[in-house]
Amino acid sequence: MRIQEIMSTNVKLATPDQKLREAARLMSECDIGAIPVSQGDRLVGMITDRDITIRGVAEGRGPDATVGEVMTPQVCYCYEDEDVEQVCHNMVNVQMRRLPVLNREKRLVGIVALGDLALRASATAGRALSGISQRD
Repeated sequence: MRIQEIMSTNVKLATPDQKLREAARLMSECDIGAIPVSQGDRLVGMITDRDITIRGVAEGRGPDATVGEVMTPQVCYCYEDEDVEQVCHNMVNVQMRRLPVLNREKRLVGIVALGDLALRASATAGRALSGISQRD
């Protein structure tokens, strides 16, 4: 099974100059904990609810700080034509619960999360969750 068969394609995006308040509101409205950050048509980072809390609030930044100030610029990703098993293995190795999905032109086409794996590839998701959730 390929990632494109199980990924979510309805991906919400943030921009580096967007306010944290707007990103947090979007997360709340969509019941999501991470949003890819794009500049033009390129993926430049990810912003998570944890980034907002740890790099934003805990460091004294307010709701008008920008996404670019607290986002994670190093983005792990996978390709839409990759095998689900291989991506799960990679998710375990990098301890990630969700990954942006790119096409081979490196354009964002979706996002894959443990929930997607659980719905479509439950045995694979169980192994991934177990590996991701293990403490070092």
